[in-house]
Amino acid sequence: MTAAHHPEILLELRGVHRTHGDGAAAVHALRGVDLTLRAGELVAVMGPSGSGKSTLLNLAGGLDAPTRGDVVVEGVALGSYSRTALAQVRRRRLGYVFQDLNLIPTLTAAENVALPLELDGLRARDAREEALRSLEEVGMQEVADRFPDDMSGGQQQRVAIARALVGPRRVLLADEPTGALDSETGEEVLTVLRRRIDAGAGGLLVTHEPRHAAWADRVVFLRDGLVVDSGDNGHTEPASAELGEVASA
Repeated sequence: MTAAHHPEILLELRGVHRTHGDGAAAVHALRGVDLTLRAGELVAVMGPSGSGKSTLLNLAGGLDAPTRGDVVVEGVALGSYSRTALAQVRRRRLGYVFQDLNLIPTLTAAENVALPLELDGLRARDAREEALRSLEEVGMQEVADRFPDDMSGGQQQRVAIARALVGPRRVLLADEPTGALDSETGEEVLTVLRRRIDAGAGGLLVTHEPRHAAWADRVVFLRDGLVVDSGDNGHTEPASAELGEVASA
């Protein structure tokens, strides 16, 4: 069955390849990756540097196009959209949390969170209401009128999560979102992220940390552009050696 018959499936990668360059100089970043993300599910993506994790995230978010295969968001292949329609899909359905956050320093927390909605044509007043609602969900309503430089790293990261999932967006793509945080703050951010996923979103979490991957429902391991292991987090005994190897990479 296709994703169209399963509305609970938010994201699929079907036989996805990504090759950079041609001939002898070609680099095969991904080589036939299959991945499914459902509502309410957090999937951790692990692997050593150069394994294809960032490429996978860029393809899942429509920032890059596969050389072969399909990326399907809520039942529709991204390759079927025009450039304008694809930009709209990214604004409305896909949210990113980057390690360097990408918060705009001259905008308050509420303005940062509201920005994607305003770019999509929502009135400023309505966009602010949505932004305040999203900030409240991550426990950051008290920083709504603060600028990023007046917030801690953990507060900035929570604001970035609020921006990634503001409005109707349900697919969250997080690239090492706790990489720049101390362990306690990182755990707090993952708690917030897990809560949003449990409320009906779906998330891909790229991480090097086994303790962070433990928050996920499933762990997918990449090496040399291939999925070399995948399993539910409740049954990851076969992957334990892989976890240690990846963590030391």
